[in-house]
Amino acid sequence: MSDDTGTGDDSAGPSMTRGERVRAAARTLRTPRTASWIADETDVSQKTAQKYLDQLVEDDVLRRLEHGGQTLYCVDQLMATYREVASLQREHDREELTSALESMRTTIADWKVEYDVDSPGQLRASISEVDDPSERTARRDVAGEWEHLADRIPVVKAALTEYDWATERDAVPV
Repeated sequence: MSDDTGTGDDSAGPSMTRGERVRAAARTLRTPRTASWIADETDVSQKTAQKYLDQLVEDDVLRRLEHGGQTLYCVDQLMATYREVASLQREHDREELTSALESMRTTIADWKVEYDVDSPGQLRASISEVDDPSERTARRDVAGEWEHLADRIPVVKAALTEYDWATERDAVPV
């Protein structure tokens, strides 16, 4: 399987059913792909891939897009984010979420001061000015982590903003 799906572990392939292979590949798509492409990647027929992809669209896991006369499938980022927010709200209390948010913001603020930059892009650009290979690697790693934290902050913030509302609706009456 291609690295584009993130499912490059061929050792798991033979033990997985056709549906499991299609679902696993589809859930990790980084770019929109056709059913034919997914079928090739998962070693199933296009009809089989189409069946499972359509199920994932119905389950709000994937989105179906029409582009240039082709039907493409990609992860439904909005629904994935909603699921992630709900998971954060169920697995962490308000204080833990607040601490995590504060920690992420502090880490980014520290990097801004340490590297005298305002963004991960500026940090990446500064790599060309550094002679030490280990420092270049460190800056590249920090830039990647910074981008990751910048993506996480709005998700954690959303979990906090709607914490009470979600907690009330998630309660199971006994």
